[in-house]
Amino acid sequence: MDSSKYVRYTPEQVEALERVYAECPKPTSLKRHQFIRECSILANIDPKQIKVWFQNRRCREKQRKEASHLQTVNRKLTAMNRLLMEENDRLQKQVSHLVYDNGYMRQQLHTQGNSTTTDTCCESVVVSGQQQQQNPMPQHLQRDANNPAGLLAIAEETLAEFLSKATGTAVDWVQMIGMKPGPESTGIVAVSRNCNGVAARACGLVSLEPMKVAEILKDRPSWYRDCRCLDILSVIPTGKGGTIELIYLQTYAPTTLASARDFWTLRYTTSLEDGSLVICERSLTSTTGGPTGPPGTSYVRANMLPSGYLIRPCEGGGSIIHIVDHMDLDVSSVPEVLRPLYESSKILAQKMTMAAFRYIRQIAQETSGEIQYAGGRQPAILRAFSQRLCRGFNNAVSGFIDDGWTIMGSDGVEDVTIAVNSSPSKFLDAQYNTLSVLPTFGGVLCARASMLLQNVCPALLVRFLREHRSEWADYGVDAYSAASLKASPYAVPCARPGVFPSSQVILPLAQTVEHEEFLEVVRLEGHTFSPEDMALSRDLYLLQLCSGVEGNATGACAQLVFAHIDESFGDDAPLLPSGFSVIPLEPKSDSLSVARTLDLASALEARTGGTRPAGEAEGSNYNHRSVLTIAFQFAFENHYRENVAAMARHYVRSIVGSVQRVAMAIAPSQLHSQLTPKSLPGSPEAVTLARWICRSYKVHTGGELLHVDSYTAGDAVLKQLWNHTDSIMCCSVKMNDSAVFSFANQAGLDMLETTLVALQDIMLDKILDEAGRKVILSEFSKIMQQGFAYLPAGLCVSSMGRPVSYEQAVAWKVLNDDSSNHCLAFMFINWSFV
Repeated sequence: MDSSKYVRYTPEQVEALERVYAECPKPTSLKRHQFIRECSILANIDPKQIKVWFQNRRCREKQRKEASHLQTVNRKLTAMNRLLMEENDRLQKQVSHLVYDNGYMRQQLHTQGNSTTTDTCCESVVVSGQQQQQNPMPQHLQRDANNPAGLLAIAEETLAEFLSKATGTAVDWVQMIGMKPGPESTGIVAVSRNCNGVAARACGLVSLEPMKVAEILKDRPSWYRDCRCLDILSVIPTGKGGTIELIYLQTYAPTTLASARDFWTLRYTTSLEDGSLVICERSLTSTTGGPTGPPGTSYVRANMLPSGYLIRPCEGGGSIIHIVDHMDLDVSSVPEVLRPLYESSKILAQKMTMAAFRYIRQIAQETSGEIQYAGGRQPAILRAFSQRLCRGFNNAVSGFIDDGWTIMGSDGVEDVTIAVNSSPSKFLDAQYNTLSVLPTFGGVLCARASMLLQNVCPALLVRFLREHRSEWADYGVDAYSAASLKASPYAVPCARPGVFPSSQVILPLAQTVEHEEFLEVVRLEGHTFSPEDMALSRDLYLLQLCSGVEGNATGACAQLVFAHIDESFGDDAPLLPSGFSVIPLEPKSDSLSVARTLDLASALEARTGGTRPAGEAEGSNYNHRSVLTIAFQFAFENHYRENVAAMARHYVRSIVGSVQRVAMAIAPSQLHSQLTPKSLPGSPEAVTLARWICRSYKVHTGGELLHVDSYTAGDAVLKQLWNHTDSIMCCSVKMNDSAVFSFANQAGLDMLETTLVALQDIMLDKILDEAGRKVILSEFSKIMQQGFAYLPAGLCVSSMGRPVSYEQAVAWKVLNDDSSNHCLAFMFINWSFV
């Protein structure tokens, strides 16, 4: 039979072929012949024709998938276009209001200027005009607490005010920097300007039906990490299937230096005439009317202004969501230095508004099967681990009395607070409460501290703490923490950071859609140096949650929380979370780069009077602060309580010292004049090294590395080398695992995603891929004989594990003044992150 001839298959033949295709879409030649032999109705068809059928079938399947994907994208773009048009209409209305206000204020100023009276109320007129326009605060009559009609009146007013914020001009919204709308993004995110309290708004698309979205959003503890508990004390049905709920909500304190907040609210769920679902909520106060809420001990009562969710069905499936969060968090009860935590709409947007959106998108992708997690764990189980880590850490930070926490006496210095809880069942879920079955279990002890940081990027600090655990952690304390979850813990160690160094291996488990949070298992590889330390030589395991390190978003908080687990890593494993939380107190300056470490540049500019790089001039008077909270938990036996307390206090103090050293190293000191100027350790040696690098490059290659004379220019050589566009770095003259880096310019630090402090922890062997290592080894003898070698394009990895490509590399010997080998220099040309 001619294989090029068209073959018409009978329905029976097609059915048989489809059965095979369902099992094996791409059968081998052997498989096709076997199938023809076993299926008599295909006996008269040439095997080549069968092969063509499978090729065509795969092509049709691919086309169907692509068409379906394009239709989905088209629906999303249509919905997003509709959303953007509505947003444009709202902005036009807002502009009209602002133009009217501007004209009104000009008229008032003109009238006041021409008046012969001495009335000075002009300012109050202008301000009150703004407030009336931006913040309508209607006065409500007292309602009968026992009358559902009164609660319904409050609910309807809440609905109207919420909709005026979600789709109208009741609040002057300003779009957050970096929030670009699109079908695959978080959506349009905005924060308030000139309004009472703090407010944030977001709108966007999700591929879940409105009822499912409403179910998720109403379950606030599942996605709002600061929510301690939500109790629905009363449910009153209304018309059209709606409900009114009276809710008592408790939230955690963001730091040990402030009190937690609670809310007493009315939540109204209803549907609109166009089929949209609305969930709106506001606090019940003496002004709004309604029943009086339960008193909250250890809390400051905060006020939720009309907020909520508008969920609109989208053509072709999915939903368009509008979220509004509007709070008055009572800043009068907060220490002055911490007030930005309660006055920043950007922090509210990051921690609550955007968190809700991201959680819904996460659920949507998990439901559709777009996300596959390592280790075969179900997404719900991994989310539960993340929630337990956050909840356990927040409980430790807040230390609520009703959870059983009591404060121990201090040793006379108030920098570290020690709290003890002898009833772990209060804060460990019943199914996880295996600690209390230990015969000598005494309780859980928490050592916590908070400190202010100046000009330190939260994302960069937490990234360093995650990647360089040996810089601050004590393996002996980790071993004790791991063993204390079992029946026979080790003796309480004396905290000695660095005595038992360990390397860590990070095994990823899961990450959220936008990579703002990821869950991982960390294996700490133990080492021993003497027979008495044999107990510390085993590997330890941590379950670790890291968030806020993948970007430089305004108002974003960064957190590193971990808990010891055993090798089995069961779903019901007990967890005692410890870790770090860094919250910005002021918005970040756009001119600051997350990965920029300016220690060397600071020293150079102090000596040479050099100018600041472009884009950084505006940051000279910028004062960026953040608050760092540290909390470490330890289980202890009854007779070890005082020993564990002493160890924990000493350990957290040592961690504070380590963090302060890291913070000083990564803070751009020239941005803040009152900070003590930092000089690069051995900076005269750095000048000499720069001179050797440039001179050796010219001697070996015959070319000029810089535009200055390396023999006479002094500091100018180091400065040009530091600002060179290509990545230049030095390591020891060894081609084994101990060849570590000793110097890198700014481009080199950016490429390795590290700092000068952490550079010496990075080995040459670890950043090169397999091909790069082979090239280096094959060229090493050439480098040592003729002094240099050109290396082909390739890939390497940063200290954060990100792949980096480069077009070419040059390696050369760096000779000192005696013409002896000092180190090897590498220059990676035209590098970029893949």
